[in-house]
Amino acid sequence: MSPARARTVHLVVAVLAWGAVLFQLVLVLRGSDVLLEDDPPGMGERIYRFFAYFTIQSNLLVAIPSTVLARDPLADRPWWRVARLAGLVGITVTGLVHFFLLRPLLHLDGADWLADKWLHMVVPVVAVAAWAWVGPRPRASVRDAAYAIVWPIAWTAWTLVFAEIDGWVPYPFMDADKDGWGPVLVACGGITLLFVGFFALYVWLDRTLSPTPPSAEA
Repeated sequence: MSPARARTVHLVVAVLAWGAVLFQLVLVLRGSDVLLEDDPPGMGERIYRFFAYFTIQSNLLVAIPSTVLARDPLADRPWWRVARLAGLVGITVTGLVHFFLLRPLLHLDGADWLADKWLHMVVPVVAVAAWAWVGPRPRASVRDAAYAIVWPIAWTAWTLVFAEIDGWVPYPFMDADKDGWGPVLVACGGITLLFVGFFALYVWLDRTLSPTPPSAEA
């Protein structure tokens, strides 16, 4: 896999991820609310909630490193390694949680259906496939994973605390007012273990699979 071809692959991922985020943002600004049945909130609250979704954050953590890689497929900085690993694991968990926990709850059509599939299925599959194909790797370590996992843990803590203040949660399985704290903590604990497992898996794969692009080993 040449750096030139890798650059093209990363560009495709970046375009898809940015496109998904921007498309959903347009829908949100127009008043779309795919998970709640009540009327959409005011504009400021709407924008906050948009960026509060883990789905949006994970797509951004795919879009930004992929944009960097589209310019330099051999990019390598300490902060970049953490962001890249966080995005890779985050988008994987996003796809799995959506498929098994959220998809059965959603009944969407039209533009909302398209945005949902774009964010939760297309980007996760393409992002993981691109990493497997063009890397770059090796680029991950246990230390990188330790830094990267701070993001999902902090997001979970912030979401649960803010829910007590605002009464809003981005995902139904985090609604303690409705289901009680027991099921919520079990769900969050299970997803945290899922994160730990995938961070370990990707670090292992990063060190086990062949370096790519070829000069990445250097």
